[in-house]
Amino acid sequence: MRLFKGFFIVLAGLFIFITILSLFIPSKLMVTRDVVTNAPAGKVFSEINNLHNWKHWQPVFINDSAKITFNTGADGVSNFCEWDSKGKKNTVTITSKSNQSIAAVLKRSGETDVQNTISILPLADSNQVQAEWNVLIRLKWYPWEKFYGIFIEKISGQGYEDALNSLKSYVENN
Repeated sequence: MRLFKGFFIVLAGLFIFITILSLFIPSKLMVTRDVVTNAPAGKVFSEINNLHNWKHWQPVFINDSAKITFNTGADGVSNFCEWDSKGKKNTVTITSKSNQSIAAVLKRSGETDVQNTISILPLADSNQVQAEWNVLIRLKWYPWEKFYGIFIEKISGQGYEDALNSLKSYVENN
């Protein structure tokens, strides 16, 4: 019985230590990726401005394009889409637009919303533009989620980089 009690105290102490340690890990994470393209800013912006055009370059949309439902407005621009992936409903909604950027929210049932901003920035003294994708991820206070946050940049960053490289390839070749 004494061994069991000692084991329980050590286990409880370890859990408290890990919980306190996780409180020092930020609750907001920013993942940023960019790519430089040899295409006009207007052409690049037209690809990100309309979700229906994302099927040309966004790997998720290319792979699941048959299952994606787009909501197209009277102007012919799609600002909302939804699809099912691995038994969960996903939606992307463009929440705001400016001359050079869009803001979108990715919602996946059972998960925290992910804020996305894609900006098109002309480079000085050049015909090139930089496409930059910023992703803001909010983590809950749970220790396991905070520790997962340490690795999320490496896990999800490659997907954003692949999407931007695909965008670059598409706008330069079409």
